[in-house]
Amino acid sequence: MNKNYYKEEVSKLNLDFADNKIKNFSPIISKNFVKDKEKFSSFWKSCIYLVKNLSNKKKLNNKDKKKITDLNLISTLSKKIFLTDYSNIIYEKATKKRLNYIRVEDLVYEANKIIPYLNPTKDQIKAEKKKQLSDKTGIELDQGIFLSSILSNSVNGNHLCEAMLKPSKLALENLETFNSKGYVNLEKASVKKNKFYTEVILNNPKYLNAEDELTLYPLEAAIDLALLCNDSKICVLRGAKVNHKKYKQKRIFGSGINLTHLYQGKISFMWYLIREMGAVHKVFRGLNQSNKVTNNIFYPSKEKIWIGALETFAIGGACQFLLTLDHVIADRNSYMTLPARKEGIIPGAANLRLWRFVGDRVSRQAIQNGLKIKSSDNNGKKICNDIINYKLIDKTLLKVVKSYYNSGVIGATFNKRALRFSQETLDQFREYLSYYSHDQAYCHFSKELIENLEKFWKKK
Repeated sequence: MNKNYYKEEVSKLNLDFADNKIKNFSPIISKNFVKDKEKFSSFWKSCIYLVKNLSNKKKLNNKDKKKITDLNLISTLSKKIFLTDYSNIIYEKATKKRLNYIRVEDLVYEANKIIPYLNPTKDQIKAEKKKQLSDKTGIELDQGIFLSSILSNSVNGNHLCEAMLKPSKLALENLETFNSKGYVNLEKASVKKNKFYTEVILNNPKYLNAEDELTLYPLEAAIDLALLCNDSKICVLRGAKVNHKKYKQKRIFGSGINLTHLYQGKISFMWYLIREMGAVHKVFRGLNQSNKVTNNIFYPSKEKIWIGALETFAIGGACQFLLTLDHVIADRNSYMTLPARKEGIIPGAANLRLWRFVGDRVSRQAIQNGLKIKSSDNNGKKICNDIINYKLIDKTLLKVVKSYYNSGVIGATFNKRALRFSQETLDQFREYLSYYSHDQAYCHFSKELIENLEKFWKKK
């Protein structure tokens, strides 16, 4: 992106309501970081304050909303230009040339200490969280642009991926309790040592084990603790029992993103990246404990075999988890869907992984056209290993776990590593996440997402 593109886009807008500093801004990069930092930061500050003034009304009319949209547009365009040249400098300053590991949710605020007004402040995000999705101003879009630019660089992007593979703060706070008692209840998720395996359970029965801001950190911490456990080499992932009249006392693997919370604006943009680079990625790639890259031949990550118990259904994000597992035991009447496109978003890294199981055409049908994959049909058998009666899940689970032990788990774990290297290197994941971070930000704040939620969800 260059100044000519910026100029062309700005010419389409009516900025008569703005002052000359905004209207006449020219995003020319001088290659002098200090000089450009002051120039661009001052421009972003002007845009933010004007947006704030326009937003102070109790009820915004369409003209006000259009002004805010246009201001955010030119601000974001200028940030893309700035980040194209300076994102690597920002990351190296924030991490002290990659000596420090900073999680994505902290990095977006650390960057503001280096370049003021580059990303929304904590106070701005706090204010946004109080709004319904349809009333949000879209300022979180800049977080997606920023992280996309960091992830676009292989050295810094991989380092950021490594930061997200570190054990979480919540896990470390509960590690001593888990080691001594063998069980930790984190409310929305739990982790328990069994004789042969460590079990992680997602527990959000009110919403059929959907995932949201309340499950985000507990589930990641439970996964961390399972991986940190020294008493077992195999982990199991499953959903808790629910009390819904249709599924009473049945386990549900998961129903994906909590659409109720999404519509109410309770799910932030950062949720997608924290989840994808945290909990989901850790099941797939393990933990980074050595301060070395996890795909370094001499410093393997701390990883284990993961077995999933697919009971009832795995919708959206739950299906995404299935694609990271080493073994799936499925209720013969269960099914999988990836309705994200119908909702208006991208289904995490499913676009990167699903085709490896069922091929390109079926993947497109599932992601783009809502194809339901039954566990017992031909496509389901390509994802699931054992397809059995619901009542035999626990018995089969123990049998499968023992079969891994009988052959030696270390061989299975290193074969997992070899398979992953041939299918999805850290660098490939990092590159995918760079595009995902950018595009998902636009999806999350699109009018189509609101319309789809109202069309397909709110009527229910």
